[in-house]
Amino acid sequence: MRRIFLKKHEERRIRAGHLWVFSNEVDTKRSPLNDCQPGEAISLHDAGGAFLGAGYVNPASLISVRLLTRDPSEDIGPDLVRRRLMRALEWREHLFAEPFYRLCHSEGDFLPGLVVDRFGDVLSLQLNTAGMEALRGTVLEVLDDVLHPRVVVLRNDTASRSLEGLLQQVESVRGSFPDEIEVVENKISFIAPFAPGKGSQKTGWFFDQRPNRLAAAAWGGKTILDAFSYVGGFGCVAGRAGAARVTFLDASENALTYAVRNLASATPETLAEAIHGDALDELARLRDAGRRFDLVCLDPPAFIKRKKDAAAGLAAYRRVNDLGLQLVANGGILLTCSCSHHLEADELHGAVTRSLAKRGLRGQLIRRGFQGQDHPVHPAMPETAYLKCLAFRVWK
Repeated sequence: MRRIFLKKHEERRIRAGHLWVFSNEVDTKRSPLNDCQPGEAISLHDAGGAFLGAGYVNPASLISVRLLTRDPSEDIGPDLVRRRLMRALEWREHLFAEPFYRLCHSEGDFLPGLVVDRFGDVLSLQLNTAGMEALRGTVLEVLDDVLHPRVVVLRNDTASRSLEGLLQQVESVRGSFPDEIEVVENKISFIAPFAPGKGSQKTGWFFDQRPNRLAAAAWGGKTILDAFSYVGGFGCVAGRAGAARVTFLDASENALTYAVRNLASATPETLAEAIHGDALDELARLRDAGRRFDLVCLDPPAFIKRKKDAAAGLAAYRRVNDLGLQLVANGGILLTCSCSHHLEADELHGAVTRSLAKRGLRGQLIRRGFQGQDHPVHPAMPETAYLKCLAFRVWK
């Protein structure tokens, strides 16, 4: 393999366990990045020549190298991919009785750039880096051999692929693309859109919120607002737990149709209300109408997708949480989430406490949550701990 050398003293973070090397950390005189092919397997060395690991390189990306192994005797190929995926599968099968989960979570499962979600015999993949794109055939072969899926689709339409110089495309590589998928979660069977152009989000479902949905349902409450609801994950679990009425709010009319349908299937006796429109506008309208809810769930999309957007994104989080707090009934609960890894948990906490003081309300932080166990966090990579979920009990 081609050898990549780091500049002097740039190996400390790598020795501490991190898997990424940035382009400004590479000694490009000794190892010119432009000589490398995107996705090419390489060995990484410190300035003194000591071996640090092996992985793949992309000269077109800010993250120039992603490590796959620190064992000099381990080849980057089918055996490595199989071992990592089998270890990941073993953990998921230990966690869940039914095959609905994130099977591979990129760096969290030591396969940087690879995301695999499992919906029974349907697999939804993202190959987000040039290195993983180069291993595409190997990944598909291992998954086919281990799981024998009926359908395999590639949801390669992420922004990260553009940063890697890769094309964005969605395709089925086995079986036909189903219009819908079933997801069994928290003892509820959900139906979600799946085919391109049908309103599907990400890989088809947000498995990361599973434990937070269950926790929210345990707090009770008769009236629930599930804002940014998609197909009703929070609201349906709360309905099954005894809520009398669930209000779904989303910008997608199609998603709301699924949310109401899923609630009716999970708990026919629970009343459903669907509000279609921009969430911030509709939250303000609900406030002005004097509406109040026992539980308000805020699960917005990432308001901060790039570090340079941090200030504007923080302002958006402050606004949505201020509106959400004003909709909580006296003694009720605000559940607020952020999937922006550029937003620290303390900043989300601060957005709520700022509004509590502004509105003359008292609050108690009753839970801190994060992504589910099928989205493991790499202990040396804080970037992989992206989901924050805070719950506050609020009263006047």
